[in-house]
Amino acid sequence: MNDVATGSYSRASAGDALSSHWTLLLLAEVEDLVARIYGLSGSVTRLSSERDETFKFAAATGDAYVLKIANPVEDPASLAFQDGALMHLEATAPEVPVPRLIPTLQGARSHDLPVADGAARKVRLLSYLDGDQLYRLPASTARNHNLGRVLAILGQGLAGFKGRPPVGKLLWDISHTLDLADLVSHVGAERQPLVRGVLDAFADVIPQAAGSLPHQIIHNDFNPHNILIDAASPLEIAGIIDFGDMVFAPRVNDLAVALAYHLASDGWQDLAGAILRGYATVTRLEVDEIRVLPVLIKARVAISIIISEWRAASRPDNRDYILRNHHAAWQGLQRLSGLSASDLERFVSSNCEG
Repeated sequence: MNDVATGSYSRASAGDALSSHWTLLLLAEVEDLVARIYGLSGSVTRLSSERDETFKFAAATGDAYVLKIANPVEDPASLAFQDGALMHLEATAPEVPVPRLIPTLQGARSHDLPVADGAARKVRLLSYLDGDQLYRLPASTARNHNLGRVLAILGQGLAGFKGRPPVGKLLWDISHTLDLADLVSHVGAERQPLVRGVLDAFADVIPQAAGSLPHQIIHNDFNPHNILIDAASPLEIAGIIDFGDMVFAPRVNDLAVALAYHLASDGWQDLAGAILRGYATVTRLEVDEIRVLPVLIKARVAISIIISEWRAASRPDNRDYILRNHHAAWQGLQRLSGLSASDLERFVSSNCEG
């Protein structure tokens, strides 16, 4: 049995709901907390969140913030890793549109809020990034060109970040695709051959190539829910959020993640090509990165299919929500599989010429 099947994956995805429970704070309590810890007065609105309590804080000054109060079982090392990345980007790549950490009155990056049994919940205040989530907007090749460019700038900004990722594997890390092999049995019988073929191709190519690929800390979740678009300039990227899935991995994995979410439409080659061309205006992929990228894209889509069908089987009461993106993922994998490996590599290479 693999690590996933035995439950020994020790690092949860930022998108996974935790099973622990805690007492929700009243809005008035949250406002008092912000005033006491940050010296700001204003009003709060609760935002939807699976892992923590998240609020939009409208300060009396007119500024807006996001307040996050962590789940009491959240690994402090994971939050410190995220905070370190945001602070590094602010210092070395201020042009990257990411949230800024707001220090407490004591100058700390977070505050420990005591709870029962001696535990504590990490309180963090971040700048609020205004914009429309990309998934709500119609597809645009011009915008996708900017997506690729901004992703490359983000990658360059994170390249110098030397923070240590939390201990344990992340379920959504493409580098560990083969750990999901035992879970393919949960995939529908008609889809299993294609999914198994992706894992076989991964096993044939990636382990041997991984050592030659540039490695660094990557965002690892550059998906349309985590990208904000400027409402006034709808081709411009206004924000990148959710740094909870960062890993140390091949640089090209980040590009594979981004591309995996733009494959379901009839014009997928135009949309994916635009991302590649935008990326190439900032960062030129190495020959080995171009060679493995098609395999990595397929792997990311296969991961989505495997995990969603596995979870849907174990949580039938939440099946519809878990499978909400499944159709698009399957369409994407079918479209990619309609091209030969050499055709996909030529597609990537031709669009990486900038």
